[in-house]
Amino acid sequence: MLRTTLAQLRAHAGRVLASCLAVVIAVAFVVATLVLNSSASASLLKAVGAPFVASAAVVTAEAGTDPAAGTAALRTAAEPVSALPDVAQVFADREADVQVRLPGRSGSSYAQAGAVTAPGPLRWESTSAGRLPEAPGEVAVSDRLGAAVGDVLDVERQPSGDADAPATTTQVRVVGVVDLRGDPTAGLYGRLFATEDQLRQWGAADVSRLRVAAAPGADGDQVAAAVAGAVTGGLVVRTGEEAAQDVASTFTGDAAALTTVLLVFGAVAVLVAGLVIANTFAVLLAQRTRELALLRCVGATRGQTARSVLLEAAVVGLLASLAGAAAGVGLAALVSRVAADADSPVPLDELRVPVHALVLGVALGTVVTVLAALAPARAATRVAPLAALRPLVAAPVRSRGGLLRLVAGLVLTVPSAAALAWFAAQGVLEPAVLAGAVNFVGVVLLSQRAVPVVVGLAGRLVRGAGTPARLAAGNAVRNPRRTAATATALLIGVTLTTAMVVGASSTRATAGGLLEAGYPTDVVVSSWDEPVDDALLQRLGEVPGVVRAVPVLEGEVSLGELGTTGVLGVDPDEAAAVVRSQQRAPVPAPGELVVSGYAAGALGLAAGGTVRISAEGGSPVELSVVVAPDSEQGVLATAADLRRADPAAVVRAAWLRLDDSLDAAGQAEAVDAVSEAVAAALPSSDVSGVVAVRAAFDQVLTTMLLVVTGLLGVAVVIALLGVGNTLALSVVERRQESGLLRALGLTRGQLRALLAWEALLVAGVAGVLGVALGTAYGLAGTASVLAAEGPVVLDVPWLRIAGIVVVAALAGVLASVLPARRAARTPPVAALAA
Repeated sequence: MLRTTLAQLRAHAGRVLASCLAVVIAVAFVVATLVLNSSASASLLKAVGAPFVASAAVVTAEAGTDPAAGTAALRTAAEPVSALPDVAQVFADREADVQVRLPGRSGSSYAQAGAVTAPGPLRWESTSAGRLPEAPGEVAVSDRLGAAVGDVLDVERQPSGDADAPATTTQVRVVGVVDLRGDPTAGLYGRLFATEDQLRQWGAADVSRLRVAAAPGADGDQVAAAVAGAVTGGLVVRTGEEAAQDVASTFTGDAAALTTVLLVFGAVAVLVAGLVIANTFAVLLAQRTRELALLRCVGATRGQTARSVLLEAAVVGLLASLAGAAAGVGLAALVSRVAADADSPVPLDELRVPVHALVLGVALGTVVTVLAALAPARAATRVAPLAALRPLVAAPVRSRGGLLRLVAGLVLTVPSAAALAWFAAQGVLEPAVLAGAVNFVGVVLLSQRAVPVVVGLAGRLVRGAGTPARLAAGNAVRNPRRTAATATALLIGVTLTTAMVVGASSTRATAGGLLEAGYPTDVVVSSWDEPVDDALLQRLGEVPGVVRAVPVLEGEVSLGELGTTGVLGVDPDEAAAVVRSQQRAPVPAPGELVVSGYAAGALGLAAGGTVRISAEGGSPVELSVVVAPDSEQGVLATAADLRRADPAAVVRAAWLRLDDSLDAAGQAEAVDAVSEAVAAALPSSDVSGVVAVRAAFDQVLTTMLLVVTGLLGVAVVIALLGVGNTLALSVVERRQESGLLRALGLTRGQLRALLAWEALLVAGVAGVLGVALGTAYGLAGTASVLAAEGPVVLDVPWLRIAGIVVVAALAGVLASVLPARRAARTPPVAALAA
């Protein structure tokens, strides 16, 4: 039977090639998804946690430890850690906040200065221009600072712990520009890199952490364990990877959340691949039932026939899966290159090909192909040889098997739909994905009943379009199994595409809302000593790119038994024009005290309660407590209420809103201009351009969605291939029927039109049903990912959804072109003789 099986593969190369191509693309889809997921995670951790890439261990003080005590403990630990046999280098990181005055600017900008790593395996800094500093008086800068190699900067540093001491100013020369591409935090503020001696001169006495590198050949985990044993209490030892993940979490909330969409995408891709392969290969083997029966007539046993089919499926699945795995890696590399060329904030510059991705892809393609062949092989061996040689009549939908599929579909669909809704509302991702996968399997089982009915209803709308249309409407429902099989291929692709489009749009809208809640104002100006006067507010409002500048009062009030707290006061009407998220970061109304979630917990305040605020020289004011869980703005009251309670409250801050039309570069220029204006009037002040935080988050989402969009193209190709395969096999199955129609007078053009109309009906119905299913899955997926983070914004891009339906219908028509052409070119006599 082995020779017979190989001979059958050679004899039916065309049909085998069709199923091979489906397996190749489906496996490539899965492998590309898993590779891109791994690459995105690796690139993100490499970019955000670059200082820890080469670290075997990172030692920090326990949370809440006094900085001086933590520094002393870290300095004490440095010597015994350095003495460990497998340690190659130990470096103590130190940082300082400084004000930098650039050449040609009257004001100064905030920057964070850090010690450049000493030469050795721990050095992670690299330059895009110039070199790294080697002596005091030299610095390297980040692009965000806006300085070039050769510039001389004035660096002002306030001594740590002594606000009354005069600030020291040092002139330094820029000798290099550090390459921070790929780090989404790079655009938040300017950064300086100087030698350890220079940092000490600036008063940076505190050590933030120790980074430890393992010696060549040493095991990193063993080194981390040895370091943990060498340090005393009060210090925490983590691996470099753990430290990188922690840094990413402080910026994004959770590094894994950025790739959650891709993880869900990979899970759905596995399901889609299995359904597409099973559908295509099952239809292919169904066409060969008579051929297999002929083998039975010439002496092949049932077991031999079944083994022949399964062996053929295994060979096809294995070879196609290997090709698909290679294609998937190539596709991932292509998408990574596109993302890198797009100058995204997290370029996929590190292609990771995990072994499990290749193994899973090959195993998936092979196993699913073999499983897809089980039912046709079993059907071929159970039919008597002579009976199987008669014309094959498909089992009716209302058969016992059809009834079992209907019951199974209902059993899978109804409970899983309820479970999916519940898990999505609770924000539980993994069970929601499982429920969605089970639900989709149930929907596919029910589609054999539902699709022909819907196609029949749609066929009534086109009966008046001529003879080919009327014949197509009848053909589309004459064989429900064939119609359902053709529609299922496109239904899968459209459902997946719609789910990703709706999910991406809703994810972006929800993330944007969460960012606006956390950072509701674009720029915050805070003064430490002197008040912000009206003249400065006017100048800020005239800065190019600034739309509005609103004064913010600051006072200290007593809450009675709850203690004292600082309160910000704003005019409700003016603040409403600046705050971007009124829903999640509400502006207080008269008589209200708006408290952020963390402040409410710290002060013991509850939503709906009342609290009396007062201060020396003022009148007690009773306010209603409004808790804003997503806000980061502390405690807010109206300016009028705060002045009544604390007459000594003064304007020490300003909220600014930037022009919505500004891009990231324009926003950075506006923040720099604001910093310059503030520095000239208020030397001891801080300008926080939190708009850059929102922009960085938005760019990260854009990068991830760009990857998803690239994978959607593969999903469309899979759907088109499935439709084309099924239509082609359907045309082969109906050669005699087509020949009879031609013999009765149907022209070649009319036969092509008949098949095109039939494809349009089936594809149009599949498109509409797929859009409905995909929209529901997309919204449920978004809710399951983000519901735990805050209110979910469900955003359905109706224009793109309508475009998907149109594209699906056109795709069906285009997929029918080659099969229709083949059918039309076959002479009627030859077709009838087949």
